[in-house]
Amino acid sequence: MNNAPALQKLLDELERLPGIGSKSAQRIAYWMMNTDAATVLRLADAITEVKGTVHFCSRCFNYAEGELCEICASPQRDRTTICVVAEPRDIAAVERTGAFSGVYHVLGGELAPMEGIGPDELHIAELMRRLASEDVRELILATNPNVEGETTAAYIARLAKPLGVGVTRLASGMPVGGELDFIDEVTLARAIEARREI
Repeated sequence: MNNAPALQKLLDELERLPGIGSKSAQRIAYWMMNTDAATVLRLADAITEVKGTVHFCSRCFNYAEGELCEICASPQRDRTTICVVAEPRDIAAVERTGAFSGVYHVLGGELAPMEGIGPDELHIAELMRRLASEDVRELILATNPNVEGETTAAYIARLAKPLGVGVTRLASGMPVGGELDFIDEVTLARAIEARREI
């Protein structure tokens, strides 16, 4: 399709976004063309502002506008418990549960040697420094339940245990509302292993 050069440039840039294919890029671009200019300018301003003001927290590597993120700066959070996650977006998932009141540490990914991601590419050394200098009693490993996440959790657990910190892993198993015959074997096996008395 022959688009105006400015429109084609927008389409090309939108297609570079994760999860956006050519059809989604067209829908977004055409929405921008048909909506009022003030709405599009607000979107552009929000993108520019976030790139200019948001950076990583100096303690946990979550997104922050100040030196510390809101969670690290909050006096209400339990600093004796650190939940280790792969990415900042994982914090939002845990926070939505309302079940955790501790602090976090973001690794910036998970170990994936085949992709060249080793311990030096992640914030593991910074985590070990936190464990050595802060009064941490429990380290909750909340990496993804896949090969990379399990490898990362095992590696961190091996480093943390000699420091006298309790290390736990998020339980994994059957989702609420799930039916047994639709659950894959690995998930069902983990649910059986992580069963608890009622």
